[in-house]
Amino acid sequence: MVITYRLNGNEMSMDLINSIRLAFKDKDIVIRVSETIDETEYLLSSPANKEVLFDAIRQLEQGEGVTMTIEELRAKYQK
Repeated sequence: MVITYRLNGNEMSMDLINSIRLAFKDKDIVIRVSETIDETEYLLSSPANKEVLFDAIRQLEQGEGVTMTIEELRAKYQK
């Protein structure tokens, strides 16, 4: 079982610890704490990636994009 908690460090409490304890009773667990990252900032941090993303935006703005539903996207690319 995997449970993801997203919260501000100021929101940590004994209630959180107790809920984890209850959810994973009698099981060994790993607790990993990390800062969240701004995905947009991360994607734009690489000059090459930034160029690809902005080129894709330009293509969409010029009507060169392809419209797909989530189902069509999954059928085409998910294997």
